[in-house]
Amino acid sequence: MDANQPKISKPRLMSLDALRGFDMFWILGGEALFVGLLAWTGWHGWQIADAQMKHSVWHGFTFYDLIFPLFIFLSGVALGLSPKRLDKLPMSARLPLYRHSFKRLGLLLIFGVLYNHGWGVGAPAAADELRYASVLGRIAFAWFFAAMLVWHTALRTQIIIAILILVGYAFLQLFMPVPGGVAGDLSMAGSINAYVDSHLLPGISYQGQPTDPEGVLSTLPAVVNALAGVFTGHFIVKQHPKGDWVKVGILMLAGAAVLAIGWLCDGFLPVNKDLWTSSFVLVTTGWSLLLLGVFYALIDVLKLQRLAFVFVVIGCNAIIIYLASSLVNWSYVARSIFGGFIQALPESMHLLAGTLALLTVQWLLLYWMYKRNIFIKV
Repeated sequence: MDANQPKISKPRLMSLDALRGFDMFWILGGEALFVGLLAWTGWHGWQIADAQMKHSVWHGFTFYDLIFPLFIFLSGVALGLSPKRLDKLPMSARLPLYRHSFKRLGLLLIFGVLYNHGWGVGAPAAADELRYASVLGRIAFAWFFAAMLVWHTALRTQIIIAILILVGYAFLQLFMPVPGGVAGDLSMAGSINAYVDSHLLPGISYQGQPTDPEGVLSTLPAVVNALAGVFTGHFIVKQHPKGDWVKVGILMLAGAAVLAIGWLCDGFLPVNKDLWTSSFVLVTTGWSLLLLGVFYALIDVLKLQRLAFVFVVIGCNAIIIYLASSLVNWSYVARSIFGGFIQALPESMHLLAGTLALLTVQWLLLYWMYKRNIFIKV
């Protein structure tokens, strides 16, 4: 970064790292815990929790559907904690941040392609056989456009743009007919998302589906998840005259209100992750606010930071461990270290013990990085 650029101290919320780590925990293997608990205890109540660890088939919502938009929301919170306007600065002061933002965008797009073709398969040599759309790619675009708005527009403008995106995107999905189709078709093959992806998305789509869950058009409303995080970061970083508990209450009330509005919209615009409908944005933003409110209260207000340490360690290197989850066979590593111990347990405990071993080896690596202040930021 340019030495002449003024340094801006960025507030650090431990609750932000902890919630990011909590979010990533389920992707790294935590989603299999409930199956293991079911096999060990035989209690069928675990099936209810396990059902929440799978994405909705089409319309609908589960906890697992929240993981991706929550991460985007948290990237926006980090951006909102230290908002800075660049448009009034000389170009020499802007360039380092512009370069960083484009570098971050490019790296995450490349990492997204690597993740798509991981698990020992490798990326195809033919460019048209690659899947370019990815989770990391959507995170990159959502953060990039949110950053550009934060750096060049006022907060009021950002709020207006977020509302216009939600309303405009809903209008497209409900009222814009596509050639050979009808307006308001929200099916996998008949939606406007499928039409746009078929014409603008290079390479292949996810599992050859007509609508890619990280496709072109559905990336637009994801920017609103990031902007909602920005607005939340603005709010948290400012001192409230009535204290932090009032801030917690406002976060919880705002989350409940946005969640309720999202489910009210579900009546005419179904909550759908793959289409990333505007109602899905509202529902996921509501839950994101509620979770952040809980984590903020426990960790930054009550100072119960030891409770969050396990998740903080994950959250400090979330992107790199997410990428490693596709490039490293953690199950093999876990079996190599803990295989004998797992085999010595009763058979009903093997699945649960294997999951815990998988999580342990990943966490120990992250802990080693944490203790040595190795934080790989993209």
